Amino acid sequence: MTAFKPLVFSGVQPTGNLHLGNYLGAIRKFVALQESNDCIYCVVDLHSITAQLVHEDLIGQIRSIAAAFIASGIDPEKHIVFNQSAVPQHAELAWVFNCVARIGWMNRMTQFKDKAGKDRENASLGLLAYPSLMAADILVYRATHVPVGDDQKQHLELARDIAMKFNLDFKEKIRATGTGVDIVVGEEPVHAYFPMVEPMIEGPAPRVMSLRDGTKKMSKSDPSDLSRINLMDDAEAISKKIRKAKTDPDALPSETEGLKGRPEADNLVGIYAALADTSKANVLAQFGGQQFSAFKPALIDLAVSVLSPVTTEMRRLMDDTAHIDAILRKGGERARARAEKTMAEVADIIGFLR
Repeated sequence: MTAFKPLVFSGVQPTGNLHLGNYLGAIRKFVALQESNDCIYCVVDLHSITAQLVHEDLIGQIRSIAAAFIASGIDPEKHIVFNQSAVPQHAELAWVFNCVARIGWMNRMTQFKDKAGKDRENASLGLLAYPSLMAADILVYRATHVPVGDDQKQHLELARDIAMKFNLDFKEKIRATGTGVDIVVGEEPVHAYFPMVEPMIEGPAPRVMSLRDGTKKMSKSDPSDLSRINLMDDAEAISKKIRKAKTDPDALPSETEGLKGRPEADNLVGIYAALADTSKANVLAQFGGQQFSAFKPALIDLAVSVLSPVTTEMRRLMDDTAHIDAILRKGGERARARAEKTMAEVADIIGFLR
């Protein structure tokens, strides 16, 4: 192999209901990426037990994410859709990476600090080692590109650090096994087994905020269901939530500068722009000077027209669990074939007896 074959990998955790933020910020991007890339899309169920060990219906949540992938337009025949736990090599490589990574690297991860809070001693070891498993998710397929949001950039940097340390620590053995690729990192030539994975940032990612508080991200964990639009919401629920969405008394501005200091207005305009695949400036050119009483009905119509086909197909798929399970099973088999090859080569590089 003279170069790493371009490959896109990404995953979504099966925790709680998928909402509009997940759709606009991740899943819709996955659909666009598949048009010109070889893609692997994973329901990362091993990650889901790092913060919450016991789930009432983890199988149902896994199926729901897979249904959302397919209903949104991801083609499981051309690409691979599977659940992480079906491919044990993710966990196997994660253990190797636990031994490559340094404790200091993990302690610097801001997401661990945020999730563990003040009671760090009571957080699970899995939560601390989460980024090592994320690196394994990507690199067990020697993926070259990952679509990421702001909250995962640091983890992707860690994946690069782990890959680089493995490549340097085992450089002689990589060359001896004939499994490496000559790359340049910065100005340094490296004979690498793992690629330096690159982030894919496709334009400004829509940052979808809570419908009840424009300063907080839309979240599955918010106790108020009115704070988010779930992908399984019907037209009536979407209408109710947008009508009840928090706003301010002023009319919409004519230019984006006028959205500063108005988080709820900025959020609703941003949602409209993302759903319409346009800019906030274009939305304000159309609705500037109008009150929310005029803007909200237009936003409701747009949201329902975009999301209803996805919701309808998700419901159909969720009623046919055998079909979803068959897609995940087939995807798991295809993913496992790739992952087994990687782990066999990693075992040879490290020196495990096979």
